Amino acid sequence: MTDPTTDNASTGQPTIDSDVPGLRPPSQSPAPRGKSERFAPVEQLYQALSSEVAKLFVGQDELVLGTLTALFSGGHVLIESVPGLGKTLFVRTLGRALGCQFGRIQFTADLMPSDITGAPVFDMQKSEFRFRPGPVFTQLLLADEINRSPAKTHAALLEIMQEYRVTIDGTSHVVPQPFLVMATQNPLESEGTYNLPEAQLDRFMFKLKVGYPSESQEADILKLHSKQIDLNVRLENEIRTITDPETVKQMIQLCGTVNVENALVDYINKIVRATRGWPAFHIGASPRAGLALMQCARTLAGFSGRDYAIPDDVVEVAIPALRHRVQLSAEAEIEGRDVDEELLAVIRNVEVPRD
Repeated sequence: MTDPTTDNASTGQPTIDSDVPGLRPPSQSPAPRGKSERFAPVEQLYQALSSEVAKLFVGQDELVLGTLTALFSGGHVLIESVPGLGKTLFVRTLGRALGCQFGRIQFTADLMPSDITGAPVFDMQKSEFRFRPGPVFTQLLLADEINRSPAKTHAALLEIMQEYRVTIDGTSHVVPQPFLVMATQNPLESEGTYNLPEAQLDRFMFKLKVGYPSESQEADILKLHSKQIDLNVRLENEIRTITDPETVKQMIQLCGTVNVENALVDYINKIVRATRGWPAFHIGASPRAGLALMQCARTLAGFSGRDYAIPDDVVEVAIPALRHRVQLSAEAEIEGRDVDEELLAVIRNVEVPRD
C-alpha cells in the first residue's frame, strides 16, 4: 500500500500531514485547476454565507464549513464541545443568512418523545383530535445537549433525520426542507449523560470536535459581544438574508451532480471497508459512511467551483465522517489509543488513485 503523505494538488493527490487532517475552507485547500461555470453559483453562495456568518460568529472555521457541507449534502451534524462557544448564535446567524426557520430543543432527562415531535390534541370546537406539531418542525434545528436525554427520546429523531417526516397514529407529517439537525453533546465523562446509540450516531453525517478559540479570536469575541445589544436587533440589522430555502434545495441538487470517477469510488469504498478489519476497531463503519464520504466530497468540490471530486475532498471529510461510526476495541481503549489517529492510519494505508 502507498503512504500518500507528500503529494500535492497538481497531481490530484491528497496531502496528509502529521496532524489529523480536517475540514479546511476551500480558499485554504489545495485544488487543481478546472473550475466549472455551472458550479460558480455554489461557490459564490458558500463564500457569501461564510462572510455573512463571520459578521457575528468569530472563528471556528471547521464548524462553519462542516455545517454548511452537511447542509448542502443533505446530512446532519453532531458537535462535541464545552458550553459557551456560541453554537446557538451560529445557528441563528446561519438561519438568518439562509432565510430558513430556526428552532431549538433543550434536551433534559425528563424530555419525552412527544415533546419533540408533537402530539394529537383534542379540539373542543370540532370534537376531534388534531395534530399539534412539535419544535422539530423547523428547518435548522439545534438539539442542545442531546446526550442529556435517554434513548427513548433520541429514538424520536431517527425517522425525522432519515426520512424527513414524523409518523403519529399512522399519519405522516413532513418536516419543511432543507432540514438540518445540529446536535451538541457534552463530553461523555460528564455526570447525567447517556451514550447515544449506534443507530442514532449513524444518522449524523459529521461529528465535529469544537475547541476553544485562539487568543486573538477570543479578544474579537469580547469586543463584538460585550455591548449589551439585543441579539435579535443585531441579527435584524447586521445579517443579510442572501438566499432562500428553494435556492438552497436547488444548490443541494446541483452538488449531487458533481462527477465522482470510478477510481475515487473505489478509494472511498476501500477506506470504509478497511475500518472493519482494522485491529484497533471493534466495530467498523457502515455503508452509510461511504455515502456520506461521496456526498460530502461532491459538496466540497462544488464549494471550490469544480464539477468533479478529487482525493483531497475525500481525505478532508474522512475523519469527521467516520470518527463516530467506529468503536475502539477493549484492548485499544486500555492502551489509550485515539480514534482519530487510528483513522488517520487507515487512510494512509489505502492506496490513493492516480490520475
